[in-house]
Amino acid sequence: MSYSHLTHLDRVKLATLLRAGIKQKDIALELAKSPSTISRELNRNPVDNKTGYDVRIAQTNTLERRIEANQRFRKIRNNKWLEEYIKKKLKLFWSPDEIAGRLNRAMGREIISHEAIYQYIYFDNPNLKRYLRCQKGKFRRKRGTLLRAKQREDAKKRRIDLRPEIINKRGRIGDWEGDTVFGHGHSGALLTHVERKSGYLVADKLTRATADTVNETTVISLSKIPKDKRLTCTYDNGSEFSEHKNTEKRLEMTIYFAAPYHSWERGTNENTNGLLRQFFPKKMSFWYITQKEVEKVVKLINNRPRKRLNYLTPYEVLMRNCTSE
Repeated sequence: MSYSHLTHLDRVKLATLLRAGIKQKDIALELAKSPSTISRELNRNPVDNKTGYDVRIAQTNTLERRIEANQRFRKIRNNKWLEEYIKKKLKLFWSPDEIAGRLNRAMGREIISHEAIYQYIYFDNPNLKRYLRCQKGKFRRKRGTLLRAKQREDAKKRRIDLRPEIINKRGRIGDWEGDTVFGHGHSGALLTHVERKSGYLVADKLTRATADTVNETTVISLSKIPKDKRLTCTYDNGSEFSEHKNTEKRLEMTIYFAAPYHSWERGTNENTNGLLRQFFPKKMSFWYITQKEVEKVVKLINNRPRKRLNYLTPYEVLMRNCTSE
């Protein structure tokens, strides 16, 4: 018979049977418990021979043991500073992993785990769930074939397979990926550029995602980045990037294009667009979004620590030349 906890009623019955002089093995049968459960209960709650087994004392001892055992699961509740720190960072839309990683890095030792923060959110403070990013499926089927890519290949475009290996390995700062994120019913768009090594995001609101608009916006936006930190950019095959030669000349950047239907070749950009979708979901109209609102979200994202950066932020890696290694 497997071990199971005794209830308060079980303890009352146990005390009664003991006073009646019933043997422990027979008491176990009567209560449908294992003999070891009865023996453990009596050993954990010893009293003198005059009073025998005391239900009140046994119940009090059990509650005290449970409270003590559960203290390790209430590390956050028992530390006001830690609780306030976690709340503050969650409201900046940091993930539990980012919060734990950054804190542990700052302290030089493990202070808290991301699992403990999730437990705190879901069981102690569910109101904080609204600051968590909604999870999607982990895997997406890769569509398209190399044959289709070659059939659609435009001779004027510099393809991704010509990129130097240093770009593919994220071996330097200055290699970017670009894309457009559309609102519901193509109600405006966001033009996004992400630096591959740091994950630093630049985003601009577009009323219309035409080639001319994308070209002008890209030049104005990326011109604000130091020249030595904007060397190349890789785009998808949308028609909005058809003015890439003009963009390339004005910014003095080398532009590449991923193979058609191979979005995973720009994984950094696709993942970052997913972060933006937390604030600007697919069913949302972009007509009334302002550039100021976009910049506010971009600032939040660029100042959140990343696990792959050893919990530095994209801003720190790109603008302050911090090393994640």
